[in-house]
Amino acid sequence: MKRKAAIVFGLLALMVLAPLVLKRSRNVADPDAADDRLVILTPHNESIRREIGEAFAAWWRETRGRPVFLDWRTPGGMSEIRMVLDSGFQAAEDTGREGIGVDLLFGGGMPDFSGQDKLGRLAPLDVFREHPDWFGEEHPVPQIFTGELYFNDEKTWLGVCLSQFGICHNPAFLGRLGLATPDTWRDLTDPRYIGSLALADPTKSGSVARTFELIVQSEMLRELDGNPDDPREASIERGWARGLQLIMMLAANARYFTDSASKIPQEVGQGNAAAGMCIDFYGRSFAETLGSDGQGKPSLVWTAPAQGTTLSADPVAVLKGAPHPEIAQAFVTFLLTPEAQRIWMLPAGTIGGPGERTLHRLPIRRDVYQNPENPYLGDANLTYQPALTGKAFHTLRQIVKVMCIDSHEELKSAWSALIQAGMPDEALAVLLDVSFVSHGEYGQGNGGLDGTEPLATARHGTRLGERFRANFRRAEAMARSTMGN
Repeated sequence: MKRKAAIVFGLLALMVLAPLVLKRSRNVADPDAADDRLVILTPHNESIRREIGEAFAAWWRETRGRPVFLDWRTPGGMSEIRMVLDSGFQAAEDTGREGIGVDLLFGGGMPDFSGQDKLGRLAPLDVFREHPDWFGEEHPVPQIFTGELYFNDEKTWLGVCLSQFGICHNPAFLGRLGLATPDTWRDLTDPRYIGSLALADPTKSGSVARTFELIVQSEMLRELDGNPDDPREASIERGWARGLQLIMMLAANARYFTDSASKIPQEVGQGNAAAGMCIDFYGRSFAETLGSDGQGKPSLVWTAPAQGTTLSADPVAVLKGAPHPEIAQAFVTFLLTPEAQRIWMLPAGTIGGPGERTLHRLPIRRDVYQNPENPYLGDANLTYQPALTGKAFHTLRQIVKVMCIDSHEELKSAWSALIQAGMPDEALAVLLDVSFVSHGEYGQGNGGLDGTEPLATARHGTRLGERFRANFRRAEAMARSTMGN
């Protein structure tokens, strides 16, 4: 009883302190002068908060005749936001309160919103009832594209813009390494990239975790398509292994895994890394900011890897128990208007565009694009198949952690030795051994690695990490033995 009381007290304390410790952006209106208020929990950057916030405030004043104060809460990325939501809703349940004092969850990845919906924390959205002609395969917002879900059947969350994870690179740096522009994820496994790749931690970001999932799935699809006569399960197992091996080789070339996705394009653009994993709008924003180098070449170029990424939705949802439900629902509707959609993509200062800074985002409505800039056209994207890897989403991010992040120093040392030894086949096979994280055991999720008992999952992860490190050390020793060391 004492332990439970202490937990409840801690959660209550967190809820009391949360509004004080969460960082706040510049607000759209003076809270003392505003008639209305909206509390928004978001991972979005300051430019998006300002441009979208000011546009909504102007729209609200025009349509309702009242000023509104937008209270933005920005505790960090989605991993931090999940902790705020978990502790808040738990405290609300323990005390019999409705809601957590927050109206909206705005921004993040589909898996995060799906998870919140499964926990019963999202309210139905009025926009589907008010504007049914906006949604569906023959309408501006399809439910599914490139295999990605843009709104759920329960209509409790809805994508408002699109994003792609891809590759940003520094042309001058690649020239010094003698490397061509990377077109696929596998291009980045070239040993000449050693020590010059910048990657992000999938345990800190749902979008990054989805990217690693897509890397694995792209290899599974390649095996399935390339071996139609083979047993399906055999092709899936080979593709799963090839995907994990590809990720391992990317990690072996990596300088680091960062918690901050925005750090990667900055590092690449400044010449501190040759290339990196980067979401499209960060890449385009930094490319615009950094401009060209002294030789007239762009400091940064962003590309979508062929058949290695999808167009995923960046959603919004109204939280259950929202203190200002009418305004929250109106905010969602506003985000889907053509006028608001154009703010995402138009250059700053143009009619209908953002006031101060271009957001470099892709609107979700198909009818606001002009060809050939329409991302709904073309066939270069991967078509995501949830049945292949969807249940392993959280498990995969933990595998990447123990295989590549926790064991990074051992992996890099072994990779360097293999490069020096000319990549001997036997040592490479030992390095890339992923048989103990097979698809059969981990491909549909694994409660031992991603369960509800933190101590049990930590022990499981430690055991896996020890196996990977043992392989890396063994591969390094084998490689060095071929050099006579």
